[in-house]
Amino acid sequence: MTNFKLNLRSELCPLTNEQSNELRVILEKGLPISNQPYLSIANQLNHISGTFVSEQQVIQQIKAWENNGLIKRFGIVVKHRQLGYKANAMIVWDISNEEVDSIANKLALRSEISLCYRRPRQQPEWPYNLFCMIHGQTTNQVEMQIASIISELKLGHIDKSVLFSHKAYKQHGARYQRQVNP
Repeated sequence: MTNFKLNLRSELCPLTNEQSNELRVILEKGLPISNQPYLSIANQLNHISGTFVSEQQVIQQIKAWENNGLIKRFGIVVKHRQLGYKANAMIVWDISNEEVDSIANKLALRSEISLCYRRPRQQPEWPYNLFCMIHGQTTNQVEMQIASIISELKLGHIDKSVLFSHKAYKQHGARYQRQVNP
């Protein structure tokens, strides 16, 4: 009988460049629906690379990417239309530079708002600098939410436009091109 020594080091062997690239491709497609998604990914990498990759190595690589800033956030893409939220609107605001951070922070705390971000104005055609997304089951529900937010936060004096979407074309997480070796 052969005795195997366990590697008790706090860090495991890093993935090879090929394994790291394959891991990135797998993650871009989304986590597998599984009780142990990182183990499932390790098994995929084992199959692709023909060498053993552990669940812990997958987790260690993802943490390393987070620590060095390659991954800034790790989340899910919710396909809200499939959940019954058929009405969604982007509210675009033209807020003074002096007020925008304060108002953005208040809007970002609202449960009705799923996204809130600032972008540079594109004058003169596009004066808006703050963007908020709201989802609802009906257009009327979304309009009522917007009215409530405007009233409660006293934003009636700020120029804005409400842009309802009518069709969803594509929805997924970030994807990056593979580097081609010369």
